[in-house]
Amino acid sequence: MDSDKVVRAMARWWQTVSEEENYPRAHNPMLYDPLQDEGVVRTSKKMQYVAAMVVCLGAVSAGTALAWTSPVLPQISAPPEIVPDKDANATISNITTIAPPALDPSRLQLTLEQQTWVSSLVAIGAFFGALPTGYIADAIGRRYTALIMDVPFIVAWLAIIFAKSAEMLYFGRFVIGVSTGSFCVVAPMYISEIAETSIRGTLGTLFQLLLTSGILLVYFIGAVVSWTTLSVLCLMVPVALFFGMLILPETPTYLLKNGRRGDAALSLKWLWGRYCDSRSAIQMIQADLDQAGSDASFMDLFRNRAAFQGLIISMLLMFFQQFSGINVVIFYTVPIFQSAGSTLDPSICSIIVGFVQVVMTLVSSFLIERSGRKFLLLFSSTMMTICLAILGVYFQMKDGGKDVSSIGWVPLVCVVLFMVVFSVGYGPIPWLMMGELFLPDVKATAVALTVMSNWFSVFVVTKCFGSMIMAWGSDMTFWFFALCMLIATLYVAFMVLETKGRSSAQIQTWLGGK
Repeated sequence: MDSDKVVRAMARWWQTVSEEENYPRAHNPMLYDPLQDEGVVRTSKKMQYVAAMVVCLGAVSAGTALAWTSPVLPQISAPPEIVPDKDANATISNITTIAPPALDPSRLQLTLEQQTWVSSLVAIGAFFGALPTGYIADAIGRRYTALIMDVPFIVAWLAIIFAKSAEMLYFGRFVIGVSTGSFCVVAPMYISEIAETSIRGTLGTLFQLLLTSGILLVYFIGAVVSWTTLSVLCLMVPVALFFGMLILPETPTYLLKNGRRGDAALSLKWLWGRYCDSRSAIQMIQADLDQAGSDASFMDLFRNRAAFQGLIISMLLMFFQQFSGINVVIFYTVPIFQSAGSTLDPSICSIIVGFVQVVMTLVSSFLIERSGRKFLLLFSSTMMTICLAILGVYFQMKDGGKDVSSIGWVPLVCVVLFMVVFSVGYGPIPWLMMGELFLPDVKATAVALTVMSNWFSVFVVTKCFGSMIMAWGSDMTFWFFALCMLIATLYVAFMVLETKGRSSAQIQTWLGGK
């Protein structure tokens, strides 16, 4: 079609959604829709990617917060106590004169107990930050919620940068956890409500992609700079997020839910392009809202079959994500690399692991709309089951005193393969499906509960990991997580439907058992 024909079609056949409603800005040219039979209608995906990238700066901030302790704790750890050599010639006098080194008051020096609190307070803060975020997002909108909950990120990093005591670090880490939990709720919600069906999966994986990018960023920069410099650089991410959110529109779903049909059309034009058919898009969103009815109460989430089924699936996928043993495998990365004969510095090992996660999550974003969610989940859990089982056998042989030097490459391959398959499946997909399975009336509450279950699982695995190693040994610990992944494979195979390319109405019909 030549440009003259396009211009003539636009001049003759512009229509507007808002004129039907006497919208005050009905003559805003951005609201005009071209007729489909003139061939002018088309959507643009560029601004959807831009909006998703901006809101997922919250995921980058979360990633930096999660990885911060890895390079920082060695820099602020108190030196170990000096234990006197109790040989036969030691005298009472030279034993009693040896004392633990005095802590330098000019810089932070944390005891082991303080370090555990600094590490765990993020998960605790995230748990408490998730639930209210759902209610706030329903009350004031997804965009304003992101803006408000970004402020604690900034405050927390400032507290950490200027911290002179462990208590200031505790405050900063807890507050940064609150914002982390909040963005785990609001970012997937925002993305699921602005994305076209054709790219909903790809955009949904951006959260995990940018979270792992934030982790890699800290591993890389933290290896070469001081902890205060690293913290200042981490502060730049939420600052950029705040200014980025100022230019983004509210989601069309939220605006339409609150009776702002004209603003919803403007939002669609901003996100989907000036020549999109906003009339049809609004009709589809309105149909979903009509199906949902009015705002649901907390108990409606459990009374409605479709909502309850979606909640069970979302929470179980988050459970399986954490009980895949991802944190255990990361913990064992350095000794496994060493057993394979590697002399790499631990910080380099961390960078390699982070790089693998980022690259494979990026690969997942391309595969998600081709292979589908269910296939990638099944592939991921099946391969992780095999890798964890082999790692269990390896550690049983090693702890049993057998010579495993000739097969040191086996656990190395298992670790790398585990990271690859986790990053293409159970890393990003639970976050994506969490935004797909709920109608607007219950989405805020359901997503909040799902995120809370995720962070509770993080806390349980982190807290119990050391006890499991002491009580069961490394081999049984890996086999326990292998069993969890086997159960995950069976659950997804028989209980989870493929959501690729399906509309919200189709997904709800399946969840409702119709």
